[in-house]
Amino acid sequence: MVRNKYLTFLGAGLLFMASACNDGYEKEPVEQFTLDYLFSRVDSAGVQSRRFLNNIYYEHLYDGYNRVGGDFLDAASDDAVSINNNDPVVYKLLMGRYSASTRVADMEWGEYYQGIRKANILINNIDVVPFNLKYTNALGEVKPLNYTMKAEARFLRAHFYFELVKRYGGVPLVGDRVYELNEDMELSRNTFAQCIDYIVRELDEIKNDLRSLPMPDAGDYAHAPTKEACMAMKARVLLYAASPLFNEKPIEPGNELIGYASYDPERWNLAAQAAKELIDEFGPNGKKTLDLTADYRNIFLNFYDLSNNPELIFFRPSGRGKGVETANGPLGFSGNAMGNGRTNPTQNLVESFLMKDGKIPGESDIYKYNPVTDPYRDRDPRLEFTVLHHGSSWLNAELQTNLGGSNNPTGAEYSQTCYYMSKFMKDYKLVGDYDDQTLHLWVMYRYGEVLLNYAEALNEYQSVPSDDVYNAIISLRKRAGIEPGDKELYGLTKTETRDEMREIIQNERRIEMAFEEQRYWDIRRWRIAEEVFRKPLRGLNIQIVGTVANYYENVVLSPTFDVKRYFYPIPYSEVIKNKNMVQNPNW
Repeated sequence: MVRNKYLTFLGAGLLFMASACNDGYEKEPVEQFTLDYLFSRVDSAGVQSRRFLNNIYYEHLYDGYNRVGGDFLDAASDDAVSINNNDPVVYKLLMGRYSASTRVADMEWGEYYQGIRKANILINNIDVVPFNLKYTNALGEVKPLNYTMKAEARFLRAHFYFELVKRYGGVPLVGDRVYELNEDMELSRNTFAQCIDYIVRELDEIKNDLRSLPMPDAGDYAHAPTKEACMAMKARVLLYAASPLFNEKPIEPGNELIGYASYDPERWNLAAQAAKELIDEFGPNGKKTLDLTADYRNIFLNFYDLSNNPELIFFRPSGRGKGVETANGPLGFSGNAMGNGRTNPTQNLVESFLMKDGKIPGESDIYKYNPVTDPYRDRDPRLEFTVLHHGSSWLNAELQTNLGGSNNPTGAEYSQTCYYMSKFMKDYKLVGDYDDQTLHLWVMYRYGEVLLNYAEALNEYQSVPSDDVYNAIISLRKRAGIEPGDKELYGLTKTETRDEMREIIQNERRIEMAFEEQRYWDIRRWRIAEEVFRKPLRGLNIQIVGTVANYYENVVLSPTFDVKRYFYPIPYSEVIKNKNMVQNPNW
């Protein structure tokens, strides 16, 4: 496989970013620096302009690790709950305890518009910098560095708009204009369709001005978006746009601020084509720069040699340290191995994992599923890579997660579900503690998602699932370690209807991408959040009888979901100062 081993040199790129972000730069408003200083006509190395761009990455591209008041966003879905019992922010998000004037984390409006504003400043001014530095674009052309810096800024701007759109629907598009911080603006919201068209058009226009893999200058620019990242974002944007919340089942039919005026199945086709274009050009049958990483766990733990991790498309560097492990590792360890057990997966999530033969628990002809005495035997290997349970091996120990057990002691905080998260965390079995130098990257786009996007969009567009749909799911299950079975269908039958395949794809997406900030948005765009939250969030009551553990379900939380919560409310401050700003329905 042709793949640049660029993360062998990632340290240099991360140090460059750190120097741009930790030397006091941009701690004051941009207005306190002149444009001539930021974009100097005599700075042929573009030192300040590169720092300015890196600041946009650092300040406005989020790192998803425990970012919502110390919790993963997934703890506001049905996949997890927070161990924090002191009314955490993520609980307010889960229960809908927010309004247009009382806002909580993830309801970023101003944050994304600040990012858009900074991107526009760079876009409007970068061309005056007389770069003597060159780069090679996706077409193989050698260009001055300002070409890709402008494209990167436009990529980031498209990303910020998409983050706004999936939270609020249509938002004001400001183009390339840079508004002053205190300037009065009374912009109307653009329609949802206009926003999607703008984002897609931007991505189409810039993709060849970005780098492409393998990246010859990756020592400094491993964190930068590539053509592949641009195409992956386009596929995701079009998938969301085709989804029921915006396309088929809007919460307020006819309201073009939050969806399309009418349903069009061709939107599914556009999403499928966008994903297929990326697969064909860069996948195993194309340029071979993207593929599924052979070991599922290495997607998130092997960042040093991308020849063995070809799945990464775009990520946000988080630096080195043990913060993820300390926040989420199991209770009951001390010293350098201490974990705070912050993220507690639910029984709802655990049940969604398949058996080793690809069948739903309880429906396997080979493996007998016993939820009371042996619920984790012969399960999809991704379960162990995602969730720590009673009996799991961690830091040279066999976990005892029953309430009062060594890894779930009673106290002010304990795991009500009797589960902990294992994804993204390295189990240092030989050392028995956490490594202070572990490199964490927040993966924002990866090839596995592209396959899922393609399968979903194509299945929705076709009347009967095609071979391409099956092959995408099979490839993910094969990589995960699901057994092929007699016909090498990995638990599928090739007789599934479109509706049956929809359920399969949605479940596959849930387990494949758990804790990657997908589930929270998926249940919204699929318009199933009301149904999902009719079921309580469950955990376990583990009873130890002698040496035998018996597992009984219990209800941990019973959230509800109001239809208006498919969208966040526009901030009250924006509505009262702008007579043209229309609030979202029922807020």
